[in-house]
Amino acid sequence: MSKISLTIDDQIVQVEEGTTILEAAREVGIEIPTLCYHPDLSLHGACRVCVVEDLEKNILVASCVTPAVDGMRISTRSARARRARRRNVILLLANHPNDCLGCDRNGTCELQKIAYSLGIRREDVDLLAGERRNLPLDDIGPALKRDPNKCILCGRCVRLCEEIQGVSALQFSNRGFDSIVSTAFGLPQSEINCANCGQCATICPVGAITEVSEINKVWDALEDDSKHVVVQTAPAIQATIGEEFGLEPGTVVTGKLVAALRKLGFDRVFSTEFTADLTIMEEGHEFLERLQENKNLPQITSCCPGWVKYAEHNYPDLLDHVSSAKSPQQMFSALAKTYYAEKEGLDPEKIFTVSIMPCTAKKFEKEREELRDSGYKDTDAVLTTRELARMIKEVGLDFVNLEDEEYDELMGKSTGAATIFGTTGGVAEAAVRTVKEKLTGEPLERLNLGFRGVNETKVEIGDRVVNIAIANGLKNAAKLLDEVRAGKSKYDFIEIMACPHGCVGGGGQPLPMSKEKKDKRAQGLANIDKNKYIRKSHENPMIIKLYEDYLGEPLSEKSHKLLHTSYKKRAKN
Repeated sequence: MSKISLTIDDQIVQVEEGTTILEAAREVGIEIPTLCYHPDLSLHGACRVCVVEDLEKNILVASCVTPAVDGMRISTRSARARRARRRNVILLLANHPNDCLGCDRNGTCELQKIAYSLGIRREDVDLLAGERRNLPLDDIGPALKRDPNKCILCGRCVRLCEEIQGVSALQFSNRGFDSIVSTAFGLPQSEINCANCGQCATICPVGAITEVSEINKVWDALEDDSKHVVVQTAPAIQATIGEEFGLEPGTVVTGKLVAALRKLGFDRVFSTEFTADLTIMEEGHEFLERLQENKNLPQITSCCPGWVKYAEHNYPDLLDHVSSAKSPQQMFSALAKTYYAEKEGLDPEKIFTVSIMPCTAKKFEKEREELRDSGYKDTDAVLTTRELARMIKEVGLDFVNLEDEEYDELMGKSTGAATIFGTTGGVAEAAVRTVKEKLTGEPLERLNLGFRGVNETKVEIGDRVVNIAIANGLKNAAKLLDEVRAGKSKYDFIEIMACPHGCVGGGGQPLPMSKEKKDKRAQGLANIDKNKYIRKSHENPMIIKLYEDYLGEPLSEKSHKLLHTSYKKRAKN
């Protein structure tokens, strides 16, 4: 592409032809506020918060959608541009609840940040105050809630759900003042073809879509002396929660996380990595069986509940390909109310299980009717990374300066293979580490499948070449699934994660997100794996003990009862 030259705020800028004014400005360190724009999505130009003045044509243009033209003279700071920005933001606020103190996005809200930077005050908004929307909340489901009164119609959630996830669960409805973002037929989000992945919540610039909070439910359990409250923490949390306390993305804070949970009052603090290792044992042996019988290949991973729900809606004919192994969360909770209860002499009815997860779909997963194999509801509450951070802040813990502590022993030991569950490609690599060594006695070198899109590799296991693919983001997953459906898939093992980058980019992770942040989070997990003394699931001594004392062997009758599940067809629309 040829270069063009333009002037922005008296600076000469050279960029590739086709570059937008917004992108050109950012190349020279000039920041223009945006709301509907997002670098991962198609251009929209709806909010007009990014307007700048074209001094040659004497007009205002939306910088996020206007291509830079050779010889163009742009002012981002002119009085006209600044007044227009203020007016556009004030108009948004005039139809907004403005209940910042009670909003989940207080402190991370992009509209709040822009209003502050533009010097907008309450009296500015009151001058334009008129009729406000008073629409009902959609908070019926266990995972996500939508408040259309906070929606600024930026369209980010609509574009993400269509362009990245390929689900199109959200859409614009009505016109003019009555325009809203809605679901098909206005149904609750819990009743539609929605994966509950929460990516819409991560991309929403305000608090119009958030997770359903269970903070009060967990506080009540912690304050109930009759309950024995057990908590598990997902692998990704240890490299992400530090961001909520000002630390760099990817900073590993495992010991501080454990210490904080103990100070909050949890009776036992365990790691979901323990049952991630267990998942590999069950799923890995299931894969061995399928390879030997050449049956229901490719085997597709089952630890991501968002992907599983997506499959139930859109690919029910492929459910036999999905591993029957429960997710690590659900394996842990089933064992907490059986194995752990038996070892500790506790009444399982008194055990209250809490999961700290990077994922909003885990809230949906815990409500699945079939996940009660312990004889009780296996998982009682799920907190996202963001929710746990709020609890830690509520009691005034100085998280950054907490002394490191260790997980409790019985279900706290784990391997590097379990840690990498938190990023895309990790489950596939962990599974093949165990499968290859079990079959051949030979260790597996790193797969290094990459973080984005669809990636594939081949692994020699004995005299067989095993073809492996991973996909993160449901639109990418659909490419692989369509091949399986058509009988054209060359793969033996497929890992699917609903969220881009996997769990480090989950719907419950700290905001705001970016590809760069997710890369750093993934690298933090890779560093833990690299430095772990044991890096293969089948070598975890506590897993070996679990099988010896309680389960017998992988895929045993008891394992199948507690650690495996089934899936069901759901309506596509």
